[in-house]
Amino acid sequence: MRVVAMILAGGAGTRLGVLSEQRAKPAVPFAGRYRIIDFTLSNCVNSGIYDIGVLTQYLPRSLNDHIGIGRPWDLDRSRGGVRLLQPYQGRGRQEWYGGTANAVLQNLDYLRESRADTVLVLSGDHIYKMDYRPMLRLHEERRADLTIAVMNVAPAETSRFGIMLTDDEGRVTRFLEKPKEPPSTLANMGVYVFSAGVLAERLEALAPAHPDLDFGSHVIPGMVETHIVYTFPFDGYWVDVGTVDAYWQTSMELISGQTRLNLYDHQWTIHTRSEERAPAKLGPQAMVHESLICNGSIVRGQVRRSVLSPGVYVSPGATVHESVIMNDTWIGPGAVVDRCILDKNVIVGAGTHLGWGDDLDTPNANAPALFFTGPTIVGRGAHVPSSLHIGRNVVIKAAVDEEAFAAFGDTVPSGSTVG
Repeated sequence: MRVVAMILAGGAGTRLGVLSEQRAKPAVPFAGRYRIIDFTLSNCVNSGIYDIGVLTQYLPRSLNDHIGIGRPWDLDRSRGGVRLLQPYQGRGRQEWYGGTANAVLQNLDYLRESRADTVLVLSGDHIYKMDYRPMLRLHEERRADLTIAVMNVAPAETSRFGIMLTDDEGRVTRFLEKPKEPPSTLANMGVYVFSAGVLAERLEALAPAHPDLDFGSHVIPGMVETHIVYTFPFDGYWVDVGTVDAYWQTSMELISGQTRLNLYDHQWTIHTRSEERAPAKLGPQAMVHESLICNGSIVRGQVRRSVLSPGVYVSPGATVHESVIMNDTWIGPGAVVDRCILDKNVIVGAGTHLGWGDDLDTPNANAPALFFTGPTIVGRGAHVPSSLHIGRNVVIKAAVDEEAFAAFGDTVPSGSTVG
């Protein structure tokens, strides 16, 4: 069996707000030193899959810089390795990727050149650890046209997924994409094994009628009726951190130990591109409790139940609580950062209280469906002035300076947007 993996990594991740305004969702930092896509890439190489195409589209620079030639994942190879596949102009074509399946359709030449007989289609924006080899073996043994990785989800979450029914042997008998009244809780994880010839034939047959060709909406439902489609049950750790609440909750679970995601498993290493930095340093007044502190960080204040990415500086007298702080952010003397997510290169002025007050339920006025669970979000490169009180569910946009706060006086109420 010759396998090529196609990782869909072009998503905008709009539900992450300012965290994905300047990067694709798979490039968003996670757990201090990783990017979200590191988990899918690492799953591939740990499963012995070294022919990988990464399909990028939305703001690809950060993702492209991170993956590079694939050296951290042992993908810098003369044969196989990793290829970054972006939409391109050609004779008779000038278009973006219209949907998940359309993205693969536009790269069928890459699949054919690889001479693969099996295609593993993956999402680049999920956090999970999975050995794909048992799924590939089962696909081959059953002579399936398509095998879908599935897991049971809570009934309240079924409307977010493709839901299916199966017979006693696991063959799919019915597939519904994000149904309002789901017939089961068996959910599509977005991990597919296709027979290469069948995949190419289906994409080319459906493309004329569906410029937005999508696996869940168009390809899979039709194949259930006409092809051999099986499920592969998965009971390991898998989470979609596509919302601010899910991102924050997953980060807090990591540091509390209430998670099945083991980042310290030497038999299943999560590889990443990392910078050479000095070791983390704790000052004489530092107090750190139940936190992840990455290399290059200097802590002279208090850090409790938080994630500090490389190069973060916490000044004397400052407090960071239940927060995620990304690379090279500076937190000034006496500042308080409580239940917040701060992107890279943020400056928090002395004495400012980010995440102030108890009104966690006041949603953000500009985006109430996205920001309503409490965390205040600060975009990349923002400069937050000194001596402010900034409430809950506040969104501070990327690169804003001190002048953007002038209209609020010394208090930014919960639910506000700055910038």
